[in-house]
Amino acid sequence: MLCSASQFKGVDILLTSPWPKYVGSFGNSSGEVDTKNCGSALISSLAMSLKPRYHFAALEKSYYERLPYRNHVVLQESAQHATRFIALANVGNPEKKKYLYAFSIVPMKLMAVAELVKQPPDVTENPYRDSGKQAAGGKQIPAPQEESACQFFFDLSEKQGRKRPSTGRDNKPPHAKQPRKPPQPPGPCWFCLASPEVEKHLVVNIGTHCYLALAKGGLSDDHVLILPIGHYQSVVELSAEVVEEVEKYKATLQRFFKSRGKRCVLFERNYRSHHLQLQVIPVPLSCCATDDIKDAFITQAQEQQIELLEIPEHSDIKQIAQPGAAYFYVELDTGEKLFHRIKKNFPLQFGREVLASEAILNIPEKADWRQCQTSKDEEEALARRFRKDFEPFDFTLDD
Repeated sequence: MLCSASQFKGVDILLTSPWPKYVGSFGNSSGEVDTKNCGSALISSLAMSLKPRYHFAALEKSYYERLPYRNHVVLQESAQHATRFIALANVGNPEKKKYLYAFSIVPMKLMAVAELVKQPPDVTENPYRDSGKQAAGGKQIPAPQEESACQFFFDLSEKQGRKRPSTGRDNKPPHAKQPRKPPQPPGPCWFCLASPEVEKHLVVNIGTHCYLALAKGGLSDDHVLILPIGHYQSVVELSAEVVEEVEKYKATLQRFFKSRGKRCVLFERNYRSHHLQLQVIPVPLSCCATDDIKDAFITQAQEQQIELLEIPEHSDIKQIAQPGAAYFYVELDTGEKLFHRIKKNFPLQFGREVLASEAILNIPEKADWRQCQTSKDEEEALARRFRKDFEPFDFTLDD
């Protein structure tokens, strides 16, 4: 039976060979698929128009499950169902990437409206909205949006001072860029490396955009922080080059701790803090399994009525949280991620409390860093020892 455009609500399943352009950053360590430079704008327009509940594609031969996105503008349009995009690898691929996807679905025509339009907790904005309108009108998607893809889900404007790529008309190589000065804090900051307030004796490694420092009052002698050299409040606000080095430090620390019989847990609390601090805490393999750590976070979150959600492994936090939004985020050594959007109050020591609990490190007395103070001489000795141990893994020496 045919229906008018006003009656059309969408389709349950859409199958396409090409990926849609701008579906989102693939976000895995190998960077297999860059949807800024591949995928079809026509498929993006098709998905925008058909509003599938599930959209499957396979041409890029990689597995990727994107966070669901909404099909309406909040407070401006009537609520509609969300869409889930899933890309599957080729059958029998040697890397054993996922090529099958099992799921059950009730046809939308049999569902109550309230149930159909219920939004998942990790839903994002529609990635095709601006590009889809232009593609539907037969216009090509302009290059400036490609350049701004890292903030595609929330803010495509250039009000933050981002410039278009050079076209070569100034007789300079098209990719030549002047190094950008790191953002500066509005006042004193304990973590900006150039700040006189930084306790520099705790710094154990310095890269181009980030540095490592021992945590003040750490849970262990090798509890470290990954910090940006410039002033950024959260991971969501980091520039692309800083994100790249953060990921490099994370991978290097994983190898370092693994060589010492430990797995590392990383968390960030973007709440009542002014400078990004990525806490990296090693947990001896003999203490517990990764699943035990995950269960401990979820259990303690439930006890404190904190909604801690598991998000897809290859998802980017920038897809979920807007700049300035308060959140708490955990990343396990398996790549699994847990996320909580902070709406009101949040226990400042929650991450430490979970890791210090009997289920993990069994040092509950160290849940508050202020109870773990040591002398400056002891801190300097710990820093010297960490620098020496870390040196064989120090990628900054290769530059």
